[in-house]
Amino acid sequence: QVQLVESGGGLVQPGESLRLSCAAAGFTSNDYAIGWFRQAPGKKREGVACFSNTDGNTYYTDSLKGRFTASRDNAMNTVHLQMNSLKPDDTAVYYCAALRNTLIGCPLAAWRYDYWGQGTQVTVSS
Repeated sequence: QVQLVESGGGLVQPGESLRLSCAAAGFTSNDYAIGWFRQAPGKKREGVACFSNTDGNTYYTDSLKGRFTASRDNAMNTVHLQMNSLKPDDTAVYYCAALRNTLIGCPLAAWRYDYWGQGTQVTVSS
């Protein structure tokens, strides 16, 4: 059974950094893409980054590339999201998700993913 558990959210001030983690279990990383997503109040869930199981690359939503860095620890089956220079607009619930993937790359569309964690709240406010 696929399980995803996010952690690391909290309240930070604008300009500060935060590192999220997602512990994954119940699947083989070679078969699944893992993505980071976020959903702000009243907005659609949007992709942040994803790790491709087919080509080994990490893909980012263009608008967040540079401030956000995704990484993975295969030995621990954990993925991370380092978020720097946070802005109030980054306030959202952040999720990790998994998709059994056979395509090259990985999608950043939330509807493509089958398994989701419970999310962790990130609030950026002074």
